[in-house]
Amino acid sequence: MKAVKTKKRGGLPRDYRDGYLEGYHLGLCEAVKRLNTPEVGECQPFRLMYVPQGFQAIDTGVAEALRLLVSELIICSPETMLEVAARELPGAVLVMNGLHVFPENHLEQIMAIRQLGIPAAIWFVDDPYFTEDTSVICRHYDYVFTHELGCVEFYRSLGTASVHYLPLCVNPQMFYPRQTGPQYHYDVVFIGNAFRNRTELFDELVPFLRGKKVLIAGGFWERLTHFEELSPYIREGFIPPEETANYYSGAKLVINIHRPWEGGMDNRNTFQLPSLSINPRTYEISACGTMQLTDIRQDLDIHYKPGRDLETFASADELKRKIDYYLKHEKERRQYALRGLQTTLRRHTFTSRLPHLLGVLTSARG
Repeated sequence: MKAVKTKKRGGLPRDYRDGYLEGYHLGLCEAVKRLNTPEVGECQPFRLMYVPQGFQAIDTGVAEALRLLVSELIICSPETMLEVAARELPGAVLVMNGLHVFPENHLEQIMAIRQLGIPAAIWFVDDPYFTEDTSVICRHYDYVFTHELGCVEFYRSLGTASVHYLPLCVNPQMFYPRQTGPQYHYDVVFIGNAFRNRTELFDELVPFLRGKKVLIAGGFWERLTHFEELSPYIREGFIPPEETANYYSGAKLVINIHRPWEGGMDNRNTFQLPSLSINPRTYEISACGTMQLTDIRQDLDIHYKPGRDLETFASADELKRKIDYYLKHEKERRQYALRGLQTTLRRHTFTSRLPHLLGVLTSARG
């Protein structure tokens, strides 16, 4: 019988070496996690009602953090806000986003809640892509929090007295470094819907991606001009957060491309406010202990250090050069991943972010 030869890389069988490197990297990630356990602030003697938006990655992170930060947390659906608030009489109501899944009588419910003497706060996390809607919604709340730096003055100009910049963050119980099966191992991963700027970029990458193990996942990728050439890389449809984290953890590089903010490009940004702030994907990729290559937003260097925690690109050619370089330089890629993980755990979890929001709400009682 003819012997089957196992391909070698660096003097060792490839499967053995890849398994060793994955274990070595996960061991380093575990050390980073142990040395950078997210701090939890003092629990406030406060009854808070939370109304989620229906997006698991954010809703779960907010709820889990609030359970540690307030003495009593009440969670209810958007449809039952008024009913629950009238029965429970919380110290305040926090609504997540107020878009998409919220009923038509959302604002009527909020006005009635405030008439009961209960302050209402909203945290917009889809800014500035729905200013046609949020410009109306913001006027009905006592407190407005926005993850978008460019929207703070906008909401103030509309007469909202208490407006606060509150960046997004990550739930490290959902997004974390993990061992994954071979079905999640890719050279390059991008997960997200096919907004026009993303299809334009991937159309430019077609020849470059040949021969690489690539995953492009999300909806509407039939918009690609070169859909047929890229179709072997594409997985259509929504991927749940836990599986997204598997793909991030199993990848060598993850690309982050922010959506366009211009009106008419899958947006309701009637006021044409430019987007200055990073998306939740920025935190989620780094929380998985994987190096990311991201396009640039103005507030990026407030939260991460480009060239240390992650790498950036401003064109398809720059992205090609950096993908090629970091796929060949494993040690440097690992260092970026570990530093990005460390920064995320130290500064960008819900338990570190939400005390500021609670400070605003509880200070009003005094």
